[in-house]
Amino acid sequence: VTKLKMPGNFKGLLDQQMVGPSTESLSESDFPVQSFKPKVQMPFKRIPGQNPRKVEEERRRRLYLTLDIAELLASKGIDSNQLMPRHYDPDNIPTIEETKDSVFPIYLPLKVFDDDEYDCRTPEEWMSLGLEPGSSDRKPVPGKALLPTDDVLGHEDPKSHDLIYKWIDVGVLDYDKETELYLVHKTDKKGLVRDEEGRPILNGGITREG
Repeated sequence: VTKLKMPGNFKGLLDQQMVGPSTESLSESDFPVQSFKPKVQMPFKRIPGQNPRKVEEERRRRLYLTLDIAELLASKGIDSNQLMPRHYDPDNIPTIEETKDSVFPIYLPLKVFDDDEYDCRTPEEWMSLGLEPGSSDRKPVPGKALLPTDDVLGHEDPKSHDLIYKWIDVGVLDYDKETELYLVHKTDKKGLVRDEEGRPILNGGITREG
């Protein structure tokens, strides 16, 4: 029987060992992993000659991550900042040269054009993406919302001409069936959905104290 003999340059051998970057996601996130998975209409049992379900899910996930709603609208000549109706001001009606097509300001809300006929999920299904297996707490669901950059003025007067609207990363917290509106919260610089005390917002912001 011989004992293990450590090489004299053991530390040098460790320094030379290059294993490459980890494939594990090391970034902190308040969103569940399954909330980023696209819905795929495919059988779980693979048909010969067809891509496996997991491969199709991953391909679509990467495809959807390359799409940006602001860029897609801009490619069609749509200014996202002009989608929100503003207060009617007869003294400051833009000319045809400024609006390029009409002298009438935008006054119809986006809800008039809302159509969920081709939605791949119902609102309840979207919210269920925040539930992780084995957990009773519902986390936020990632999304983008057209919101004013000024939160204070945006709450006081959402139709103010001084506001600038942009597509902002948000966490969807809840859904109201009666108003058909989603409750969202802006993400911070790290992409997290936290309250004023830095705690993750769970279950739509409702705590045990109410």
